Amino acid sequence: MHARDALPTVGPMDERIVMVDPDTGLKLTEEQLDERSAMATVQLRRRGVRAGDTVLICLPVGADLMIATDAVIAAGGVACPLPADLDVDTLRSRIRESGARVLISEAPRALEAADETRVRIVMGVADLGALPPYPIRRDFCTQSDRIERRSSGD
Repeated sequence: MHARDALPTVGPMDERIVMVDPDTGLKLTEEQLDERSAMATVQLRRRGVRAGDTVLICLPVGADLMIATDAVIAAGGVACPLPADLDVDTLRSRIRESGARVLISEAPRALEAADETRVRIVMGVADLGALPPYPIRRDFCTQSDRIERRSSGD
């Protein structure tokens, strides 16, 4: 059995749930991850990310982190995640050590820490084309969301 076959499903193959956001409870399906990662990959390439580039990703655990990491790898870059809750001095030290010129973050501490480093490109989640938050349209929801919506009278 392939590890991919062990993922929970709620319907057709495109509705395999790959993640449930710990803060919102929203479900990210395999299809949604693929779509958003593809959009983000295009944006990273447009911003100049090339094979071998180190890209720092300082986002909280959740769908945005997963999408950004997938996109960096797809663009040929090296994804270097940084915990979003680090203090400015620790972030600055890690950013300098990485030698990265690209940072993906929404955290003000990370943006402050990137000053006076090699980072020349700073992107937020919206810049990746990964927003609006999934699902983009209500019809992209999982089958379980549709069932819940019908039973609640929507």
